[in-house]
Amino acid sequence: MTYLVGRDLPATPAGRRFRDMMAGRGILRMPGAHNGQAALQARDNGFEALYLSGAAMTASMGLPDLGIITVDEVCFFIRQIVRASGLPLLVDGDTGYGETLNVMNMVRAFEEAGAAAVHIEDQVLPKKCGHLNDKKLVSPHDMAQKVAAAARARRDMVIIARTDAAGSEGLDGAVARARLYHEAGADAIFPEALISEDMFREFARRLPDVPLLANMTEFGRTPYLTDRAFEELGYAMVIWPVSSLRVANKAQDELYRTIARTGGTRDMLDRMQTREELYRTLRYYDYEALDAGIVATVLPHIGRGGRDAA
Repeated sequence: MTYLVGRDLPATPAGRRFRDMMAGRGILRMPGAHNGQAALQARDNGFEALYLSGAAMTASMGLPDLGIITVDEVCFFIRQIVRASGLPLLVDGDTGYGETLNVMNMVRAFEEAGAAAVHIEDQVLPKKCGHLNDKKLVSPHDMAQKVAAAARARRDMVIIARTDAAGSEGLDGAVARARLYHEAGADAIFPEALISEDMFREFARRLPDVPLLANMTEFGRTPYLTDRAFEELGYAMVIWPVSSLRVANKAQDELYRTIARTGGTRDMLDRMQTREELYRTLRYYDYEALDAGIVATVLPHIGRGGRDAA
């Protein structure tokens, strides 16, 4: 599939497809995809929906996750991921980029860019990663207003309300906020930075009729659990938000250290995606087939140990 082939484009709006998946049997698994290439690789490995993390976007731009990114910059990421994969995409909307009107603008912009769902959180700007300390929250009423505004602005988009209250207000406070946000119009709830299986289980027990999203981020407060474990705890969705970026960044750092040390890349060839693998992922030959005026590419038959100029 390429995005230029119209017969492969989904006819059903992305929000409706996401809603059906959220309500379907089994947990909805959404790995983070920080660009179009990652989205294609996730799709090729069988995933049916994706997640776009604010932390991954800002990190890929060389910025910390402090609410610095703008709506238009996020829309650029949304368009490339949706265009590349065609999959329903859940987007990190941070705090909504302002107050009520800003939230409504964000929802409209994200939906027009192709997003299927968005989550907004109840932190005060400048927000922080959900697994860091000293997060400051807006009042439950102010957050409920944002949720109601988001629900009013959307067409088909799924609205997910994230609460960071567990760390400062305890489980009781987080559950109370979640109930209020759901009543205000949220389709699902994202309880951030729960620190044990018991907390995940108890949160789900208290909200039995609300779809819940679990965040399986690495190096945070949440214990490492599988998708099956989250499903058994009562969760409808799970994300791995920054994993693809972490792996890519680690590999890039190793590449640069290797070049600095050895003067070349030969020692890294076995770690690289080959030209053939890249072209296959990009559907390069399918694009050539769409335009008879493009001369068909013939790859050099060279192994990893030889030269390959691009």
